[in-house]
Amino acid sequence: MKEIVIFKNHFYLHKTGAIFWKEKNTLLLADIHLGKVGHFRKSGIPVPRKVESVFYDKISKLKNSLNFSQIIFLGDLFHSSLNNEWFLFENWVKKNSLKIILIKGNHDIIPKLKFQQVGIKTYNYLKIEKFLFTHHPKKINDYFVFSGHIHPGVRLAGKGKQIMKFPCFIYNKDQIILPSFGSFTGMHLLKIENDDQVFVITNKEVIEIKEKAN
Repeated sequence: MKEIVIFKNHFYLHKTGAIFWKEKNTLLLADIHLGKVGHFRKSGIPVPRKVESVFYDKISKLKNSLNFSQIIFLGDLFHSSLNNEWFLFENWVKKNSLKIILIKGNHDIIPKLKFQQVGIKTYNYLKIEKFLFTHHPKKINDYFVFSGHIHPGVRLAGKGKQIMKFPCFIYNKDQIILPSFGSFTGMHLLKIENDDQVFVITNKEVIEIKEKAN
């Protein structure tokens, strides 16, 4: 994991695309898009059912290694309206003694009451001390912003001059944009600004890219 320190708080960038906030024992995740498999299958697009379980496998491994007590989802937890994948999520919530917060994204159209019934608080945005948690990237005076939405990625040239695409964290003095934690989501290749730091996710680790990424 890569450590960054913001306002004397320690945040660890994980190779899954998660961020662990040490001081609050909290995991930050963006853009899971649960229910997307069911949404596509309902439309006649064949997607393997096993994709539905990937999120739960990843989060279980993170819980075992980091032992967090709270999760803040930075929007697009679900891809669309209710389908059978909601019941998988509901059962997972009930089996885990976690405090869960959802920052609503543009895809989060499931009624607020459904989340309330399983003990999940929902917000359009949330301020905790000097940090602001939202779905869409933005700059807010006097706050450092955590967001998602974009599914950031970069294109890099390998040693054999082959072009490869990687998900990444985009970090600067105002905000950090998390990559998608979902396993069935796309990636948006970003133009990297001069003041951005890019932390690329490989299969094994998080690597800071010093040279200009495309």
